[in-house]
Amino acid sequence: MSVVVAEQLVKTYIAGDIEVEAIRAVDFTIEPASFVSFIGPSGSGKTTLLNMIGCLDPPTAGRLQVVGQDITTLSRQAAARFRGEHIGFVFQDFNLIPVLTVFENVEYPLQMVQSWPTEARKKRVMEMLDAVGMADQAHKYPSQISGGQKQRVAVARALVTNAKLVLADEPTANLDKETANMVIDLMKQMRNEYQTTFVFSTHDPRIVENVEITFALDDGTLHRLEKPAGGAYV
Repeated sequence: MSVVVAEQLVKTYIAGDIEVEAIRAVDFTIEPASFVSFIGPSGSGKTTLLNMIGCLDPPTAGRLQVVGQDITTLSRQAAARFRGEHIGFVFQDFNLIPVLTVFENVEYPLQMVQSWPTEARKKRVMEMLDAVGMADQAHKYPSQISGGQKQRVAVARALVTNAKLVLADEPTANLDKETANMVIDLMKQMRNEYQTTFVFSTHDPRIVENVEITFALDDGTLHRLEKPAGGAYV
């Protein structure tokens, strides 16, 4: 079963008397355990597309299926519940809660969204922190760790609920080259270990070089780029 299936997907915004078609009847499919990127200039529709896949913004028209569920039919409340159960998020500014420790930030989805029992919750959080190399930093606050460490925590938080789909919006934008490469390697490792699909919205060529599939967006239209073995996208 495909993780994401989009058919004639449209997103239109109304601003006064002006109608802006941010996404123009696009079709695409994303398979399980894949590494996929959406690229394009600012304003091309990358973040809009990620927001629709993540149940943050409903499509205007078309069909969008995520992990077997047609999400175009979901109410706002049902979309929020589905998002909490099936989708993880990684953002360029990390989005960690500053007053919570590293442990508590990763624990948050299990406690507030999925209501895991206390002991099971603690075990799962430490498993994920250990997997991203942050178990020894569990007691620290976001202000006490580096940007790369914050993004590692964000990856742990995205995966702690057993999400099969992680949406990453410019996850390396605020990281230096060495740290960005470490985070990309970590996400590839997590994909291989947990069979999680990672979908990126990015300008970063380092991510594009590491994905199997790249979709290019331009003024709301989409096409898939072909990548020869060992070669560059064309």
